[in-house]
Amino acid sequence: MFSISYYNKTKMDEFALIMRHEDGNKIASVEQMQIWMKQTMDWISGIAAKDKFVQGTGLPFADSKVVRYNNIVTNGPFGEIKETIGGLIIVKAESVDEAVEFAKGCPVLQGEGNSVEVRKIAKGDGVH
Repeated sequence: MFSISYYNKTKMDEFALIMRHEDGNKIASVEQMQIWMKQTMDWISGIAAKDKFVQGTGLPFADSKVVRYNNIVTNGPFGEIKETIGGLIIVKAESVDEAVEFAKGCPVLQGEGNSVEVRKIAKGDGVH
């Protein structure tokens, strides 16, 4: 049986790695999209090989809407947007630093101005 202190040291948290693109108006060629998709799948496979990948998804623009204050609904996100969220993955990590190391390998970071936001996922335990 493990002591509580040992359990707390070995228990992993989940973190969302949120992929942001600075210019949502840029359209990549089919060939470039295929290259990025392969790089992304290779990156995710590397995380999965360490048994740290939980799940992930892309966030396409098709059929997207934005609901604003007073229930105003617009097609979106389009138009004057400066930044878009392209997708996210959820990883298991022993610390935020480990999750950041996973994020550093994300192919999205090849684009100037792009970023990966690392956020701890609430546990639903009444504390977080």
